[in-house]
Amino acid sequence: MKPKDYRSELEPVWCSGCGDYGVLKGLTQALADREVSPDKLAVISGIGCSSRRAGYTRSYSFNSIHGRALPIATGLKLARPELTTVVVGGDGDGFSIGLGHLPHAVRRNVPLTYAVLDNGVYGLTKGQASPTTEIEFKRDRGLAGPDERPLNPVLLVLSSGAGFVARTHAGNLPHLRAMFREALAYPGFAFVHVLAGCVTYQTPDYAETIYQRCDLLPESHDPTDFSRAVEVARGARFALGILYRGGRGAGRRGGGVAAHWGHVSLGLSRGGLEGMTTAGASRPGAGVPAIHSPPRSWRVPGAWDEAPERPRSRPEGWPATCDIDQVYGIV
Repeated sequence: MKPKDYRSELEPVWCSGCGDYGVLKGLTQALADREVSPDKLAVISGIGCSSRRAGYTRSYSFNSIHGRALPIATGLKLARPELTTVVVGGDGDGFSIGLGHLPHAVRRNVPLTYAVLDNGVYGLTKGQASPTTEIEFKRDRGLAGPDERPLNPVLLVLSSGAGFVARTHAGNLPHLRAMFREALAYPGFAFVHVLAGCVTYQTPDYAETIYQRCDLLPESHDPTDFSRAVEVARGARFALGILYRGGRGAGRRGGGVAAHWGHVSLGLSRGGLEGMTTAGASRPGAGVPAIHSPPRSWRVPGAWDEAPERPRSRPEGWPATCDIDQVYGIV
């Protein structure tokens, strides 16, 4: 099939020059490359300019509820696992009202491809600041939250444990196509961060300015190196390419960030935890939470049997009731 065969009869109503045109083009090209049959394709979206893409594809499409595309797509994929399921949306839909669903979609690892067009502004609702709007832009325009730092979506998804994380730009169609193609092939939750500009509510040169801050990942980049992926995600410039691709395929436990806690500093040393003694609860939920397995910070591949003695109580000064994941800095 050809890319045009994945287009519905509806004509897009985006502004001329909108990055969503590029994303729609790259997605249909990737679907053609993967030879996905339209009757085996589902495209789910939330609300916003970017979420209109569901209606512009020839598929089982659902322009759903604001911020709720991921749980709806998860239910669909579990009920109809034979469908290639793509979730599309924008930075407002995905990282504001929908943010609470993102880490859970990641940890469930249901095979979904989640593509977010990030233009750093709410476009459909007339230019309000989104979670990724830069501080300088908010101050210049007098938008809400001028002192709030923008969210780093790639770092967020990596830290949640996603097995496939990529970034691209809506103005680089060959690269966009390749990233979508690789994401569609991944057997688990795949996240694609698409940088773009809003030609109506951003400055006229915003898209070009963002693109000038982008660098293609070098061929020497190892996408299986989680620590390196985190380092790149925290950089001042936008790295384009597959930042991380782990072995956390569908139906498998481990991998992703869970397989690399040994490389991430949690601010707690093993020595400071090992000497603790039993105190508190005789049942889960009373006093100190019952601990039934070693902390996840020590669950590294091949090291389960070598895990040190697990801690039994809280350090002095900690609250009598606290979530065990919060105790160990996991969440």
